Order: sequence, then C-alpha cells, then structure tokens
Amino acid sequence: MAQSGRKPIPISGAGLASLLLAQSLKRAGIPFRIFERDASISFRAQGYRLRLSNEGLDAIESALGPEAFQRFWERCGKTGGSGFAAIDAITGADITERPKNTDQGKAVDSEARGSLLSREGKIVGIARGEMRKLFMSGCESFVHWSHTIMGYELTSSGVHAIFADGSKSVEGEMLIGGEGIYSRVAKQVSQGKIKTYDTGARGIHGQAPSTAFKGLGEGVWRLTDSTRADRKVFVITNVRPGDMDDPDVQFGWTLGAQPGVVNPPNNDYSMVGKPAADIAKTLTANWHSRVKPLFDNMVESEAAFWKITCSTPSGVPEWPNEPRVTVIGDAVHSMTPAGGIGANTAVRDSALLGRLIAEAGGYKDGVTAAYEKEMRVYASEAVKASYGMATAQFDVKLDENSATV
Repeated sequence: MAQSGRKPIPISGAGLASLLLAQSLKRAGIPFRIFERDASISFRAQGYRLRLSNEGLDAIESALGPEAFQRFWERCGKTGGSGFAAIDAITGADITERPKNTDQGKAVDSEARGSLLSREGKIVGIARGEMRKLFMSGCESFVHWSHTIMGYELTSSGVHAIFADGSKSVEGEMLIGGEGIYSRVAKQVSQGKIKTYDTGARGIHGQAPSTAFKGLGEGVWRLTDSTRADRKVFVITNVRPGDMDDPDVQFGWTLGAQPGVVNPPNNDYSMVGKPAADIAKTLTANWHSRVKPLFDNMVESEAAFWKITCSTPSGVPEWPNEPRVTVIGDAVHSMTPAGGIGANTAVRDSALLGRLIAEAGGYKDGVTAAYEKEMRVYASEAVKASYGMATAQFDVKLDENSATV
C-alpha cells in the first residue's frame, strides 16, 4: 500500500526497466505513475527473445520478491546444449570451434558463449513481450498510455513532467527517465552528455513455427553468412526443448547485418510485416536447407525492422547530479545486441535504484547520486563489452563524430 501523503514518482516509459522499477516501488509502498507514449502494450512489435544472465536474474528476483519471481521463473525457458553453437548458413555445417583471425576475436567468442549460462547450468530466456507483461502485472492502473514526456520542470519541493501537448503531471518527488534511446529526460538531465549513436547496422526480428527449427535442435545458435565481405549477415535463435513438434508454438529469431545491408523502404521503421519479411527472405534465399525453413515458414505479420544503436563506447558519461531526476535502462546506456548484455544491465538499474529509494522511504537527497555512481561502473563495462563484440560481428565503427539518434 502506498505511503499516505507522499507525492508520486513519475516514471517516463513503460519498458522493461521502468516496469521492474515500478514493481520494486510497489513492494515498498512508494507511490508512482508511469507515462508511456504508446497507446497500449500491444501497440508495436515487442522485439526478440532475451537471454538472462546471473546478474540479470538476481536483479529481477530482488525487485519482484520471492513469490512474483517464482511466477516469472516458471515462464522462462531453460535451454540446454553447448552454449553458443555456430552454423555456416550456406553449407549447414557446424563451425562452433572454427578459429578466429585474431586473439581478440577468440576472446570475444569465448566470452559470448560463457556469458549465456546462468542458473541450473542452463541458458535462461524469455520473450521480451511476455517479460513486459509479467513486469506490468499489478501495475496496470498506474500506467497512463499516450503520454509522451518531453522534459521536466523542477520546483522548490519536487518536479513536474512536461508532456508533448504542453501540459504537466502532478508534482512528483522524483522523475525517472526510462523511455529508451530517444529519452528527452536523459538529454535534459545530462545536459546533452548522454548520446546514443546509430551504428548504421540494421536487423530484422522474425518468428516461425517451432517445427521449422528441427534442423537445429536444442541450443542457442548463431547462423553466419560471410560469403561476401560487404554483406555479412547473421541470425541468432534460441531453440527450447519440448516444443519442436508443436506447429502452434512459435520460436523467434533475430537477423543482423553490417551497415548498408538491411534498409527498410523509405527508411520507415514503422513499416513492419511483409516489407521486413521480404528482405529477410531475400537475404537468406541461398541458405542451406537445415536453416532455410526458419525464413520460408516465417509468420510475415510478425517481422519487424530494428536499428542497432550504442551509447558512447567509452562508457556512461559524467554529468552534474540532479537529486530529483535520473535515468535507467536504454535511456542512459543503449547497447548493441551482441552478447545479450543490454536488458540484463537495464534490470540491474531497476533493482539498484528501487532498493535505494525503498531504503530511503522515497525521495532523499543523495539517492540519485549513489545510484549513478554505482551504475556508471557496471554499465560502462557492459557498454564497452557490447561495442567490442559488435565491432567483430557487425564491422561497426564509432567515434565522437558519428551520427546520433
């Protein structure tokens, strides 16, 4: 139950980090409100399946508490196998142990395989959309849809969120920006120091009936097509046990490519479905029969484009702390999908900030400073690792003069 007399904490965005933070605040009895630009939870594609590390699972358990975490754990898939197995998409051959050209490449590949395993020696994963619904459970009445936060206004005793139509939220104790890579809160609070770069690389999310994955078998797989130096394409997919004979169950895959290979028509990322499916089918047209069913049998309506972005590769920047405003998740540290690090880092933000606010009983001077100090350490390490792996996988190169989103 919310503490009577306390002003609510506005949270910008209803993504994973924001919703998990809300769960933590709800458990502590601290009032909050979530403002989301979309019209509903099903307004747009929810993205790919997420792999959860030990650190990510620990953070989720800390924020949800024992009972809610048990429900979450029961919905997660637990995949066995040898870790990150690789397949040559053209020949269908296993190439997991193929030596890399450099020692750095070997280290990156080994690190990526090892980081997949978490509890019970399994690779634990869950669809992003399902994870979001679980994190929203019990918070539905506190989510205000179709509200885009454009910034904030500090007062002598709190903060107002400012919406796109010029109206303001009720005065809150604090404001938490968790609205992703286009966060206006992040830009304002960091005085422009938080930057998200467009790597130029692009991808496509897709789904197919689980029966299409029989040629792979259980495990986490990377399908690689490097037949052309200027058109490297790869696909990541997680094949869970027990469902490969049920055509009513769908598994997801994520296709990524180096800059210039995947280009949505008119550069329109809201143009999902068949346009994205057609590009995926074209790029995989000559792939081996072992893997081609993933694309030949894909559910076209579920295909969606995505940009591959990354925060400043050197890590989370410093900015003058604002005691009543801070940022979490992609709003402060966007990462490439390499290594599956981004979501795990975001939920660590939620658990850390939620714990600090709960311990303080709500707003208290020093809470956001303590959060940002600790967050910068693990998030900077994560951004560097994510960018390093993406450099090897996508051939992306960033510097301070690269285009931002």
